[in-house]
Amino acid sequence: MVSLFELRLPRLTTAVALAALCMASAASAQPGHQPQTADLPPPAQAADDEDAAAELTAELFYEILLGEMTTSRGDPGHGFALILDAARRSGDARLYRRATDIALQSRSAESALIAVRAWLQAKPHSHDANRYLLRILVALNRVADTTEPLQRELNHASAADLPTLIRALPFLYARVSDKGLAAQVIEQALADRLDDPLLGPPAWVAIGRLRLAGGDLDGALSAARLAQLLNARDDATGALALQLLERGVREADPLLQRYLAGGPEPEIRMGYARLLVDGGQQAQAQQQVQTTTREHPEYTQAWLVLASLQLQQEQLEAARTSVDRLMQLLHDQPESGQRQQSLDQALLMLSRIDEKRGDYGQAERWLDQIPDGGMRLDVQARHAAILAGQGRIDAALASIDAVPAETSTEERQKLQAQAQLLRDAGRYEQAYQAISRAAALAPRDNDLAYEQAMLAEKAGHSAQMEALLGQIIERAPDYHHALNALGYLWADRGEKLPQARALIARALAQAPDDPFITDSMGWVEFRLGNHAQALELLQRAFAVQADAEIAAHLGEVQWALGQRSEALATWRKGLRLDKNNTTLRATIKRLGARP
Repeated sequence: MVSLFELRLPRLTTAVALAALCMASAASAQPGHQPQTADLPPPAQAADDEDAAAELTAELFYEILLGEMTTSRGDPGHGFALILDAARRSGDARLYRRATDIALQSRSAESALIAVRAWLQAKPHSHDANRYLLRILVALNRVADTTEPLQRELNHASAADLPTLIRALPFLYARVSDKGLAAQVIEQALADRLDDPLLGPPAWVAIGRLRLAGGDLDGALSAARLAQLLNARDDATGALALQLLERGVREADPLLQRYLAGGPEPEIRMGYARLLVDGGQQAQAQQQVQTTTREHPEYTQAWLVLASLQLQQEQLEAARTSVDRLMQLLHDQPESGQRQQSLDQALLMLSRIDEKRGDYGQAERWLDQIPDGGMRLDVQARHAAILAGQGRIDAALASIDAVPAETSTEERQKLQAQAQLLRDAGRYEQAYQAISRAAALAPRDNDLAYEQAMLAEKAGHSAQMEALLGQIIERAPDYHHALNALGYLWADRGEKLPQARALIARALAQAPDDPFITDSMGWVEFRLGNHAQALELLQRAFAVQADAEIAAHLGEVQWALGQRSEALATWRKGLRLDKNNTTLRATIKRLGARP
């Protein structure tokens, strides 16, 4: 039978070893262990000193052992006090570190601060003690007190490690409440390095990121500019400029463009492309992704995104070429979860391409190559889309319904897939009912509520659409899609025009380059009788995004201004883009035009 002592023995091994080391250190420091025998005291005195040293080290051993046992039995406060006392009496750095660790493990940052300050008092030049102090002060949110330990930490770092340390500072201060003060502390600590060509860019980026996190957009922009003056190709500066653009700081665009011109990291250019897509600038996004494929032809994610954008623009041959290139790259990669996921997405893309070509058999065969797994709902949705393309809508709906839903999220995704099928088939009321059931499963999901509002309009429920958009704006005042949709709804009806303009202006403030929001502003200006301003806005929107509905609005303004030939040319372009667009066809019919 194992005794209680034997069960506890492994826990105490570290304590015993530490105590033994401390005893050895203390003993080796005694005068009797010095090699200069001429300095030894008289024999009797020497014997007394040896007895005193033996008592001291034995007492230390016992105190350390008791401190560890007390801590392991659930009383870290008492254990901390014993270990810290032993550290003070021995001056051993390992005991100071152990006392600090006990305090931190028991979530007592104040006790840890006491220990580490005692450690630094005993060992003023200890790098480890200073590092502990810095992190503890940050954890205690005592940002102003971190200036000196931060400066010491920077001074301790080697020249090779210093750039990495500086880049890590925003993460160190990520949880403090006053990010602006943290930026000031870093700026003060790095004052003599801010103009250095090597260290200046990461220093200004660290300052800029903390200013950005604290809401100081102008300060973050200023830091990014200073960083780029020192190095226009610095990747972290490019990433900061992108972050500023994502926060709506348009003045950061020249910084990002300058960085992109110098051979950027592909992730940053792709991030910019994503931002363009979010802003409705599909053509510009596609240009950025194509540039990425030229600069980094082995970057698989760029080929996948490029194929998706080309498919959205009905560029089927180009999309197929992009997917083929992606498949070649994936063929040469070792097996991994990421590779399989990209391969599955490529097969889904090939299925969509052949579905659009009307080759439903080949579209099904691509789907059959995707193994069962996490994409089962995506695969089944593609199977359903193929059935719907052949006019078998009910069979398509049933195929999605047959997929088991293990969570409410999966049930919501099923309903969204069915709503999309019904919408594409023109069965708007059923689509609205399906999306409404999905929205009920996630009542605070603004994207889903927006989708519900758009289908409410298609189904003829304009009152519900207006109410849903109002609810989204109440929850998220900066949700620009809802602001734009409600403003456009009122403008199209010719009612509440000043309020409509105000809503669309708010939407433009969030997404100033979105051509569809610009189109809405042009349309409300037209409704207000400001035809010249409407023409300028709509021409700008159509230049950014050639879209049939924008063509309908632009042509009507041109028609109203007496520019009949220009209007007919605009409508002909719109019909080539989408000959079945209901807004465009209704506009042409209402005005009695013959494009």
